[in-house]
Amino acid sequence: MPPVYRGKFGKPQAERLLWRAGFGPRPGEAERLAKHGLNAAVHSLTHPGRERLRGPKPHDDNGRSLAPYDAWGHDQLWWLDRMVRTSRPLAERMTLVWHDWFATSIDASNARLMIRQNQLFRKHGLGLFATLLTDVTRDPAMLLWLSGTDNTKDSPNENYGRELMELFTIGADRGGYTERDVREQARALTGWRNDWSDNLGPIHFRYDARRHDAGVKRIFGKRGHFDWRDSCRLCVHHRLHPTFFVTKLWSYFIPTPPPATTKRALAALYVHHEYAVRPVVEAILRHPALYEGPRMVKPPAVYVAGLLRALRRGIDNEAWTWLMQLAGQQLFNPPNVAGWDDTRWLDTATFRARWMIASHAIRPHELNGDKVKLPPDAAKLVGRAESFLGHPVLTGRTHGELKHFARRALGDANAKWKKEQYPALIENALRQLLASSPDSQTC
Repeated sequence: MPPVYRGKFGKPQAERLLWRAGFGPRPGEAERLAKHGLNAAVHSLTHPGRERLRGPKPHDDNGRSLAPYDAWGHDQLWWLDRMVRTSRPLAERMTLVWHDWFATSIDASNARLMIRQNQLFRKHGLGLFATLLTDVTRDPAMLLWLSGTDNTKDSPNENYGRELMELFTIGADRGGYTERDVREQARALTGWRNDWSDNLGPIHFRYDARRHDAGVKRIFGKRGHFDWRDSCRLCVHHRLHPTFFVTKLWSYFIPTPPPATTKRALAALYVHHEYAVRPVVEAILRHPALYEGPRMVKPPAVYVAGLLRALRRGIDNEAWTWLMQLAGQQLFNPPNVAGWDDTRWLDTATFRARWMIASHAIRPHELNGDKVKLPPDAAKLVGRAESFLGHPVLTGRTHGELKHFARRALGDANAKWKKEQYPALIENALRQLLASSPDSQTC
């Protein structure tokens, strides 16, 4: 069995768990989770019960309900709202994981089909990977994205067959498949088609046996009259799939590769449970590397959702769509079939977007120095700013820098009006600095 973390499970560990396996804690949530201990905390995330969306319903800038199928960006807001209000954070986080794993873009389909696929990921998020893979293979958004409906017996298209092995199940450069396997997979995957409506776009996706190559194929050294279901089955039962699966899944929760012994143990666990996702996720969430290893940069969508959860603020602004895009992540539109590159979440351009995200999130709560009178005490102002953001766990360095800034700013109050108004303005600045600090960008 994979090793289990045996150290202290307090607020810092519970907070990291909630960020890695969800979208961060609501105020007081990390403290409550810590009281249950590691095993109970993980179980509560992996067995969450029925979905309940908590908080105000989302709306656009004019107070109208979202139109995710029709208005630009509202599909992203619809999903961001689920991240913010969900009572099943791990299930929602796994939906984001699968969206990146089976990266599909709205550029090839439409919002209706992308949301349908999103619901598919949510349904199978912690279930059997084989079932998920089979349903993704026939999913309309994926069929359009990787040319599934253009793949016929008379003109085989290799797009999906190649990515099925390279990105979804086996991995590239591991000796797991050949170019012949790619061609034979393409033949096995033939048969899908759809119609077109001038009003609705692509519709009526279905399997048409007349378009399928019913001949004998040779895939991974096996011969048979393979079809699209066989393609999925052969990949999941490939000798290299278990280690590929657990290594890739691990990377969404822990930034360093798994030790060789852990990889083998996770792969054995995965096979033992008949390719179920939940047991592997549970083992990863209990692993010492999650709590003792380095911090991870939060993806932009996770950062935004977590900030709104901490502030108990719902989706009441359409700006999140272009702000997340500036930060490097436009939901339903990954850059390519390989998904997002997590190593590029932070640079000089994307950090500016995160600063703007923090500003937009806290702006409705800005303090007015003419109306709010606060004590000119640096420690109290820092404490108030931390309380405003739900008392996140901070490093000593970040806490010290915030206090240093507050003391210096208070020292500049050399007139009566400054002494009266500066404390409120300083707290506004502290909130911004805290929300955009290194501690808030990583977990």
